Amino acid sequence: MANTGAAELLATWEAGLAEAPTGRALLLHRAARPDVGAASLPVLPVGEREADLFALRRALFGERMQVRLACSACGEDMEFDLDAGEFARSLGVRNASGDGHGGFRDGQGGSPDEYGGSVGHGGSVGGGDSSAGPDPSAGAVVRVRQDGWDVSFRLPGVADLTAAARAADPRAALLARCVVSAVRDGAAVGAGDLPVPVQRRIAEAVEAADPGADVTLNVGCPECGAATRAELDIASYLWTELDAWARDLLLDVHLLATSYGWSEPEILALSPLRRRYYLELCADV
Repeated sequence: MANTGAAELLATWEAGLAEAPTGRALLLHRAARPDVGAASLPVLPVGEREADLFALRRALFGERMQVRLACSACGEDMEFDLDAGEFARSLGVRNASGDGHGGFRDGQGGSPDEYGGSVGHGGSVGGGDSSAGPDPSAGAVVRVRQDGWDVSFRLPGVADLTAAARAADPRAALLARCVVSAVRDGAAVGAGDLPVPVQRRIAEAVEAADPGADVTLNVGCPECGAATRAELDIASYLWTELDAWARDLLLDVHLLATSYGWSEPEILALSPLRRRYYLELCADV
């Protein structure tokens, strides 16, 4: 159950002001999953984290997402409404298409009144003379068998991606962190010895097992018709909305405290409807 109370959300926002984007995303994830220990959140599969953040956003701001993106071909600003619930149901595949009814906010905020979403993930990869896919008995692990190789690979979490990005060779670092076991013709080998074709199969298997981890939209420009690709960053989007909501709420607290002498906790304990009603009364005085 997400922490969606006004006081708790304000505390999350306040703590996030001093954080980098990765720290803000973790704070939002804590708000979305208070039932999970803080140390466990960064190691959850990335797609699960994204699903949690979409669910939190839906609980806070509703179904509709207003999105804005500049066309990569002509530079025209494209603004769309994205139905987050419908979008979430389409995430069985990695890429989604935009035809004027969806899109991605590229650093732009929208109204914090009615947004939402959720994400699902699952799937497998196969074909050819190899097999790959999630092993149900192994939890968040995919298994790849190819050309005598048998590799089990843990689905990466945010902590894995962050650590790998700091390394001189991010791919090698990610393999070192997430390869559970690697065997060739019955003999155990190190993650650094995996050939490129096997590494590619691992990437395909991870993508199939956790498609919500990396969602790319292809948005058609209504002016020139060119398609623009953009990655959907729900953590950044949600933080922008939460920041706008928090600043508006603090202004409401200031006005009500000035008019009625109430404390911040007393004002935050009011429902949004009652706060708005009292603010209308203040405006009429």
